Amino acid sequence: MRSQVMAALLGATVVFGVGAARAVDAGKRDPLDQQVAFTRGAVDGVSLGHWTERWWRWAETQPIEPYRDPDGRFCDLGQDGPVWFLAGTDGSFTASRHCIVPENTHLLVPVINMIYLQGRNRTQPCGELQAYAALNNDQLASAVVVLDGQPLGDLRLHRVRSEGCFRMREGDEQSRLAAADGYWLMLKPLPRGRHTLVVGANYGEPHSPHGQMQQNFEYRLDVGGLQLISAR
Repeated sequence: MRSQVMAALLGATVVFGVGAARAVDAGKRDPLDQQVAFTRGAVDGVSLGHWTERWWRWAETQPIEPYRDPDGRFCDLGQDGPVWFLAGTDGSFTASRHCIVPENTHLLVPVINMIYLQGRNRTQPCGELQAYAALNNDQLASAVVVLDGQPLGDLRLHRVRSEGCFRMREGDEQSRLAAADGYWLMLKPLPRGRHTLVVGANYGEPHSPHGQMQQNFEYRLDVGGLQLISAR
């Protein structure tokens, strides 16, 4: 995805795919205790807004874009530090991924989100970039995240904007300026063992690029090492 406007982790809860159906079904259950599941505060001294900026730099600098990963074979690309980045897709396929993640690591989940980059001539001001990044996020149609069979509540409460605009190459004032906007969850470290995460979301803005993007995806997460089938 190399266009000026990019959407990642775009999902639909009411259309195609097993993951979306599971999300809708689980969404009818009692929500998980959100205080246990995720944090809105800083992680390792870095705010959630800045973590989303780091996510976009990570997604756009790997040798293979993580959002094109069909089954989790690339989920450890570029991963380092206290936060493990999960990816969505480019909206053209349904992903079912299996990943082994380290213990004591937060998981950043981009539920549905947009980034808007300066054009090659570098003339757009930050405010214009922010407005374009916000456009589809102002028209969220639906969003469900299900962790281990339990929904994580109202995702509309989890909109996160980048803190102003940021450079796509950190510290390089010649790189393109960008603004990001969307819905994100920072999951607290999960206990050792196998966990499932299902995400579905979609926009409802028919008059803008990516304004009707839709998809669904799911992860099987083995925390602390590969979990054998007999250990489930």
